[in-house]
Amino acid sequence: MNVITGKVWKFGDNIDTDLIIAARYLNTSDPHELAKHVMEDADPDFVKKMQPGDIIVAGENFGCGSSREHAPIALKAAGVSAVVAKSFARIFYRNAFNMGLPIFELEETDKIDEGDLISIEMDQGNIVDLNRKLTYKFQPIPEFMQELLACGGLINYAKAEMLKKERV
Repeated sequence: MNVITGKVWKFGDNIDTDLIIAARYLNTSDPHELAKHVMEDADPDFVKKMQPGDIIVAGENFGCGSSREHAPIALKAAGVSAVVAKSFARIFYRNAFNMGLPIFELEETDKIDEGDLISIEMDQGNIVDLNRKLTYKFQPIPEFMQELLACGGLINYAKAEMLKKERV
């Protein structure tokens, strides 16, 4: 899980949680049902076009708006392997890690094009554009946050920690 590779889908600035998963679908918390409608209001055909493992690359303030956890849940359930953006709304940032969705801040997202194949090297803090043979540096995420991702989110991490304590 320390390297994530996928095809890029581009979105702009201020992609709010209502664009990620519209409020009209929040009558369910079923991740598979939410996944059918992810990014629908930003790109109606996104779910039909994307493949599991693809990566969203966006501008500033990704995940702004409400604090709903449904947004990272829907992205992850749809098969989005990571989101790279210039910046994230702080509540979305924490919700993403809590749900096990890898996200990375990178100032140079404008230099990556839709359709590019990128590789995110979490430990090294590199994003490699495999089409252009360019490498961009980001601040590696803290080890604890990587542990949350490796466990699939905060709940799974807490369960694993409880099991460790029970064995002692």
